[in-house]
Amino acid sequence: MNLQGKHILLIVGGGIAAYKSLDLVRRLRERGATVTPVLTRAGAEFVTPLSLSSLCGRKVYDDLWDLTDEAEMGHIQLSRVADLIVVAPATADLMAKMAGGHADDLASTLLLATDTPVLMAPAMNVRMWTHAATRRNLGTLTADGIATVGPNEGDMACGEFGPGRMAEPLEIVEAVGIRLGGGPLAGRHVVVTSGPTHEPIDPVRYIANRSSGAQGAAIAAALRDLGARVTFVTGPADRPPPQGVDIRRVETAAEMLDAVEGALPADVAIFAAAVADWRVANAAGQKMKKGPSGLPHLDLVENPDILATIARMEEGRPRLVVGFAAETENVLENATAKRVRKGCDWILANDVSPATGIMGGAENALTLVTTDGVEDWPRDTKVAQAARLARRIADHLEASET
Repeated sequence: MNLQGKHILLIVGGGIAAYKSLDLVRRLRERGATVTPVLTRAGAEFVTPLSLSSLCGRKVYDDLWDLTDEAEMGHIQLSRVADLIVVAPATADLMAKMAGGHADDLASTLLLATDTPVLMAPAMNVRMWTHAATRRNLGTLTADGIATVGPNEGDMACGEFGPGRMAEPLEIVEAVGIRLGGGPLAGRHVVVTSGPTHEPIDPVRYIANRSSGAQGAAIAAALRDLGARVTFVTGPADRPPPQGVDIRRVETAAEMLDAVEGALPADVAIFAAAVADWRVANAAGQKMKKGPSGLPHLDLVENPDILATIARMEEGRPRLVVGFAAETENVLENATAKRVRKGCDWILANDVSPATGIMGGAENALTLVTTDGVEDWPRDTKVAQAARLARRIADHLEASET
């Protein structure tokens, strides 16, 4: 990987994984990158400014209030001259500051003041990583367009085992290359649908479901991070769409189908939206009122089947069409039958019964159903599942061309 001419601003957080940042600097410079280091106060407890400066061949920045540094290059400018900001390790504290928009030291101020893309490599104790607060922060940061690499699973310095180990330097280098435009999906166009649809009953009421749009947004972000051009067709979801994608907002299933067809041609189409199966044929133009005549009569008609429509296109069909099967019983059987019935290539099945907490939650457990068989993916965050799917798609497209 050639990073010649690329400028990386490396923020080193305070954790035992900070020692890996020294090797990361070496690996980045081997590939031609210029690395400017920013060391947090906590990070300096694990690596010294002299070590970082020696390996980077550049001054270490560590003080928001350093008058000399401000005279030579203001902290806002420092964050904007780089091609990419890498936070490694990204501790739970740093992630919380980033998600909350705090700016109480040099690192957090740089991150808040920048319009430069950010890649973070989380590293922390397994219980900190799985804590609800960290999961919320991760979701916020992903929605804000911040890319992640890792964490990996393994033995911790604290003696525990599980997810939370910072990604290895070469993994981070690969992620840097992807973020700078050299990813395996570069030149590919992917359409992703997300969120619920709202089918009007009258001007104030509608038929919908409990989808938050979190999984679809995470998928779009993961594909973007692998270099794809993403068209993101979203219903009125709770989760905001990711940055760096082409956003097309819709309300109804009919509008969503029109938007998808208008976005074609595409290499891949992923239908993660929870589209309402029915709409009201006789939607009222004014708010319905209670009255002596009793309950209003609603005639329901089927909505267009977006997945089947695209999967069965005779001309212009995407090379890979991926659907979702949100089920509450007989998950695998129903998903397998749906894949055949709809004519799509892959189906991702999940159990969304209330006991799972998946619908509207931060985690998902997926089963991938293809013509080659079935793959069970362990329960994980929706962000991690999205990254797994994006990588699986990249591998599939590469293999199909060799």
